[in-house]
Amino acid sequence: MKQKSGWLTPPEQRAWRAFIGVHQKLPGRLARALQGCGNLSVADYVVLVALTDAPDGLRHFQDLANTVEWERSRMSHHLRRMAKRGLVTQEYCPKDGRGVHVVVTPDGRAVIETAAPHHVATVRRLVIDPLSPEELDTLTVLCERILGRLEMDPP
Repeated sequence: MKQKSGWLTPPEQRAWRAFIGVHQKLPGRLARALQGCGNLSVADYVVLVALTDAPDGLRHFQDLANTVEWERSRMSHHLRRMAKRGLVTQEYCPKDGRGVHVVVTPDGRAVIETAAPHHVATVRRLVIDPLSPEELDTLTVLCERILGRLEMDPP
């Protein structure tokens, strides 16, 4: 039963605090693991995954920004840092005179290929292994439902 005051009920508060606890602790653990195995930040990893998921290893700048849900300025600054490290390059889009393609370099591909197995092992250890197959299915359904709500209620 929902409280009329708008405050969370004890079970709702427990769920919310557990969710927030995971949200606060998990990114730091994942970041330290990535830093240790490939000298990558989580942001680097997110960008490289988005690029390597594309069949040709490139994405239009705006598509990449939308995929990772970053503002243009954040994407520009981060790509500049990644380019200095040789992980990505930017090329003008021939179909769009003002557009830019972001391309993963061979070095960027090598770095993510090295880091990915370690990252997956960390995800497995911290998130997948503690759950039964049924709990994992439930987590998937719940997260997909929340993501669906977020998609319906854009920023």
